Amino acid sequence: MAIMQVEQNTALRVHIRWMIRRDMTDVLEIERSGFEFPWFEEDFVRCLRQRNCIGMVAEHEDRVVGFMVYELQKTRLHILNFAVAPEFRRLSVGTQMVRKLIGKLSPQRRTRIVLEVRETNLAAQLFFRENGFRAVSVLRKFYEDSPEDAYLMQFRYRSKPNEPVLHPATGRNRIEFHEHVRNRLTG
Repeated sequence: MAIMQVEQNTALRVHIRWMIRRDMTDVLEIERSGFEFPWFEEDFVRCLRQRNCIGMVAEHEDRVVGFMVYELQKTRLHILNFAVAPEFRRLSVGTQMVRKLIGKLSPQRRTRIVLEVRETNLAAQLFFRENGFRAVSVLRKFYEDSPEDAYLMQFRYRSKPNEPVLHPATGRNRIEFHEHVRNRLTG
């Protein structure tokens, strides 16, 4: 399998679609490459057979490069599993998948997205924080496969369309932050 070499931090356009059975080989490969305690095919099948469980994949040039599995709950979406192939990380694949989920929120129905992240998975914590999620609690000894804690992270729907989105690290709105970064890089 040829690995695509793309400059880091370049946005790679992907098509996000429903997960189908033939995607499972690629999904399992991404899962095994990304997690110390990966889901098995039976875990995916059991989850996706439930009426309220949705699987989606991010596809680039007919290759699955990321996936997400989430549960529809009454007032929220709950991300159960989320991963991007290692060679496609930092190319906005994950961000595009998160934006797809955020687009499903509304003030009338589902107003937030939640997920649990292992306390040792700093990359995931930072990724979700950069995409507007906040840690709202610690779940002690959350995992069956280890005594590790988890952070419950949450994204809340903003009802005011003109409310500025502040960059989590700087407190500046995103436009000011990006101008600041551009100025530092060019001047």
